[in-house]
Amino acid sequence: MPEETEAIKETAKATQEIAKTTGKAIDASREFGGFISRYISGPLEQGMGIFEDKLKYMRWERQMRLMQRATDYMASLGKNNPSKPIPLKFAVPLLEAASLEDNDYLQDLWAKLLVNSSIEGGSVDLNRSYIDILERLSYVEAKILSVIYALPEEEVLNNSIMTGNLPDSVEIKDKENKEEPVQPSEEVVLALANLERLGCISLPTTWGGGQVFSIIFPAVLGRKLVEACTLKT
Repeated sequence: MPEETEAIKETAKATQEIAKTTGKAIDASREFGGFISRYISGPLEQGMGIFEDKLKYMRWERQMRLMQRATDYMASLGKNNPSKPIPLKFAVPLLEAASLEDNDYLQDLWAKLLVNSSIEGGSVDLNRSYIDILERLSYVEAKILSVIYALPEEEVLNNSIMTGNLPDSVEIKDKENKEEPVQPSEEVVLALANLERLGCISLPTTWGGGQVFSIIFPAVLGRKLVEACTLKT
């Protein structure tokens, strides 16, 4: 009996928290609707309607594109339907992030990851880290990864990669390449810093501990992510 009473109390407490959260969301939506209405000289309801309708349309539009791209990619592999179910703990965050992505290039990566992960006997074993990393990549960072890991793995093994021409191209720094590495643009420097933070590349350091951005080293996680988001035709 005491256990049942305690369970009822916990349920009531959880219900109250949900109600509070929902109330905050409604208040925030109403506040933003009021903000919009001041700029369009219309009533609060009209402002809220514009905001909500636009979000719904944008979400629907991106969902439609995701479905079409995934269907096209599946067809390019000679398949009509997925042959391996994706666990819900991976499918939910993957589909949510993919349907919210408003950059076509990045959404295509999501669609390829989805397709590759749903093929029985395929080379991609979906990992939660792929979803977490892809969700945090900008267009420039994703392009940089594709350029870096387009290099054959055996060619960069035990060699560094020069970044001065990123995001367009890279060069391997080996014994035959006498060219002096140059510092990339500030945009690329920031992108490389984030890619190292995500574990997709490795940055060398100076004797004093400072980061060096003119050369980088590949990382297993970065290569595996790019492979997971590349169709194996």
